[in-house]
Amino acid sequence: MVNNVTSYSGNGLRDWLLQRVSAYVLGFYLVFLLCVYFLNPSIDYALWHSLFANIWVKLFTVLALLSLLVHTWIGIWTVITDYVKVTGIRLLKEAIVMLALLTYLVWALVILWSM
Repeated sequence: MVNNVTSYSGNGLRDWLLQRVSAYVLGFYLVFLLCVYFLNPSIDYALWHSLFANIWVKLFTVLALLSLLVHTWIGIWTVITDYVKVTGIRLLKEAIVMLALLTYLVWALVILWSM
């Protein structure tokens, strides 16, 4: 049996399930944001600030961010492993993508929790 060390979970079915669950979380988060937007036609900074001051909104946002990270990683990993056959270049590209994703996650968490 061949194990790919760069796979998110090492199991295709688990990757598929994680990507589907993360898509649902992102969909629910988008519906939530759209509801807030359409129910408050005169939306401004004060409203967004008070909304994101709630701990449950922050936790839902963190869940959405983590879902975005997982969803993106699995998708990019799949594309890279399908089209980049040279191992060294593939690992370099995966490392760059992972570094970028982790940077975006930390940046978003700092912004979110500094409010």
